[in-house]
Amino acid sequence: MAGKESSWKFAEDYVVEREDIALARQQSVEIGVDPVSPATGAQLAAIAAATGAKRIIEIGTGVGVSGLWMFVGAPTAELTSIDSELDHHQLAKAAFLAGGVPANRVRLIAGRALEVLPRMNESSYDIVLIDADPQNIIEYVEHALRMVRPGGSVLIPHALWRGRVADPTQRDDTVTELRTLLQEIAASDAVISALSPVGDGLLHLVKIAD
Repeated sequence: MAGKESSWKFAEDYVVEREDIALARQQSVEIGVDPVSPATGAQLAAIAAATGAKRIIEIGTGVGVSGLWMFVGAPTAELTSIDSELDHHQLAKAAFLAGGVPANRVRLIAGRALEVLPRMNESSYDIVLIDADPQNIIEYVEHALRMVRPGGSVLIPHALWRGRVADPTQRDDTVTELRTLLQEIAASDAVISALSPVGDGLLHLVKIAD
């Protein structure tokens, strides 16, 4: 286990964040929002680049850390981001501006995700990122798989929830919800899935063409 932990730390320390992303991360921590880890961000960027993403939607804006990382991989993409906290959006706007992202490439929607998502079009996005309250994760994934195009990616950071999902003694509601999601995904023939231990866990789903 020690070797795995040192490898995990090495992978995190390997990533050098841009100054604007590091600043957004600092602001995120200061207001109590748990951002994606640097290594997770680097994976988001790589996936966005490999996908050739043009349209991205994320559930949970935070202060823009994950959005900035996806723009690293897909600088010409358009990002729609949903969050119920207006203060987060104000900080995210400043972070995107500092990162050189044109304002017309970012659409911020204030509201509860479960009320906003039904209005989003089907098969319209290259990437759907879910980084919101895990208590509703299964419903979010159902919406995400409807919204993402065939061959597109649904990305769920924090999928291992601080190491608790892998610990059989942990049985709180959040852990149970995430375990249920992982079991359902493993049994699904509608997606190709991979669970990475990077950061706090990154679940990557690729929607198979109908």
